[in-house]
Amino acid sequence: MNIILLGPPGAGKGTQARHLVEGRNMVQLSTGDMLREAKDSGTEMGNMVAGVMARGELVTDEIVIGLIREKLESDTTHDGFIFDGFPRTLEQADALTKLMASQGKTLDAVVEMRVDDEALVERITARSTCANCGEVYNDITKPIPANGKCTSCGSTEFKRRADDNEESLKTRLMAYYKQTSPLIGYYYCKELLSVVDGLGAIDTVKQSIAGVLDK
Repeated sequence: MNIILLGPPGAGKGTQARHLVEGRNMVQLSTGDMLREAKDSGTEMGNMVAGVMARGELVTDEIVIGLIREKLESDTTHDGFIFDGFPRTLEQADALTKLMASQGKTLDAVVEMRVDDEALVERITARSTCANCGEVYNDITKPIPANGKCTSCGSTEFKRRADDNEESLKTRLMAYYKQTSPLIGYYYCKELLSVVDGLGAIDTVKQSIAGVLDK
């Protein structure tokens, strides 16, 4: 099964992707992670990525699609892919559709994690993550344990993103709605779109996504 997780910054896509990786033997394809991995790989594609990033230029859609193609072709041990952070535009969505078809694969579901903007701002400005494993904590709903240790890995190092503040988040939300929200209509027309409440408890959202995928 191959799926896309759609949603604005802070909707919880990364958290839910980790649950799918662990519970369904899927691979999370995060654009940022793939670019960082490629930059350090020493491959031809990796050297291209490193050069673009060193010059401070934006990585082209062709490069990202090339990285995704490599992942699709090389992985034979997992039961599907989770696209997280890609596609972001209609052009990228078309490119991904063509790539999947060329690989004999299909996109099975697109899950939009819908949120209320004001509630999202409140949640994100209280967010921190484990510096070691990426487990997400929240000052209100899921505070760091009193012993100061991550419940997943035991690390005592936590961090907050510099742009997890109200002004920066609203800027990121605006960029999301301008660039990515057209994908909602695109995938609705393809009868692939399902919507879940992204602001529910983590386990509740997990169950909602499972309900979509198990149809």
